Amino acid sequence: MAESDLWSVDANSALELSLVEPTEHGLTTVTRFHPRFTYPLFGEEEQIFGYQDLKINLQYHAPDMRPNVKITHSKKFKSIGETQPTDLDALLQEYLPPVAFAKNREFQDAIRLMPADWTPPGEILSEFDGADGAKFEIRRSSLADDATRQIIDRVQLLILLFIEGGSYIGTDTNDSLDRWDIFFLYNKKPSKTDGTSRYQFAGYSTVYKFFPLQRFPLEPKEARENLELPSGEFPFSNLRSRTRISQFLILPPFQKSGNGSRLYRTIYEYCLRDPNVIEVTVEDPNEAFDDMRDVADLDFLRQKSEFTDLKINTEIQIPRQGAAPRGIVNEIKSEEVRCLYRIAPRQFSRVLEMHLMSRLAETVRPTLTDTKIVAKPTKAETHEYDLWKLFVKQRLYRHNKEVLSQLDRHDRIDRLNETLGSVELEYARILALAERRSQATTSNLKRKLEDVKNEEGSASKKARVEDA
Repeated sequence: MAESDLWSVDANSALELSLVEPTEHGLTTVTRFHPRFTYPLFGEEEQIFGYQDLKINLQYHAPDMRPNVKITHSKKFKSIGETQPTDLDALLQEYLPPVAFAKNREFQDAIRLMPADWTPPGEILSEFDGADGAKFEIRRSSLADDATRQIIDRVQLLILLFIEGGSYIGTDTNDSLDRWDIFFLYNKKPSKTDGTSRYQFAGYSTVYKFFPLQRFPLEPKEARENLELPSGEFPFSNLRSRTRISQFLILPPFQKSGNGSRLYRTIYEYCLRDPNVIEVTVEDPNEAFDDMRDVADLDFLRQKSEFTDLKINTEIQIPRQGAAPRGIVNEIKSEEVRCLYRIAPRQFSRVLEMHLMSRLAETVRPTLTDTKIVAKPTKAETHEYDLWKLFVKQRLYRHNKEVLSQLDRHDRIDRLNETLGSVELEYARILALAERRSQATTSNLKRKLEDVKNEEGSASKKARVEDA
């Protein structure tokens, strides 16, 4: 083993994050977890040089996410010329606020001073029970709020550690702070002693408003000459805007329980209630977020009759030659529904295609397995499937027109067919995921109803005993 290997440690293992709370006897750890990535801090190899038995414990006070860094090691490499151990304090100071480097005793003293009735900043948008009976709360605030901005400054490092390609948002420019909405997800635990609730930070999302250029009809000359600009402050919230979900993070202990879907749905419905929001978009989503978003949007739109009324026009015939037919799905009504629910064009098209695919006959509907159905599709079923494929190809061609137009006709057809096959498999996977989640939700609801019935039964029996 090379000497350098003796002094190199895996950064993902060395760095441990934890949520903690104070007790009479010190700190208690609520939960602990390791980062998914550390390359933004320690380079592509995700190695830390210069230490043996290195442990970096980044503790967060569970309610307000006040951080504290504690670094321990058994040996430290003695510098030889330019070969030096990683300066961990200097490196971490680039990503964490100064308060993170206080002595651990000062950290404990500070968090003990938090009032028992402390609540997170912002207005409550949603309260719900988690899959395991835990209570959750979603709040919305503005980055212009001091308490909100303090929490964001404390937790932004987590974006680098858990989101591929994640980045910080600016919190120093006063001119743009009120363009940011912050949505917090908190686990809410009722106290057994004083009737208050203890909050545990579970995740958050940042949403940015940006203002597209809009064309307006030119006013008459007289009106333009008499135009008066508004005086005083003019809030950005009064302007028509698109909203963009920028950062979105659920901490690992709170993942795989539907909490991400709840947070996304709450953000979307909040934007939908704002008459000035034109469209809800997402900034560079990863595959996991795309899946969650697809399932959530599909579930939401399937509850709207305007969406489910969109169908394939099976009266359209596909010519053997010439231009592909238009109007396979009513384009005007489709755009009206998209604008009504303010979903970005590509996302709406994909969700509509998924929904229409799910309504195809089982004899022709694409699936994830190669299992053949005994029944032979009818001519009408095959025709509807052909129309669906053509409908999807038309969007794929528009989206990739610049590349496809450089190919000859046969290569273009082959490329479209190949892409269509991938789309079918992707949609089949997402529809299967949506079905599993729907069944899980139904199962949880039935279980809760049974619990309520049992509680009511117990309460009734208890009441009769007391009455006796």
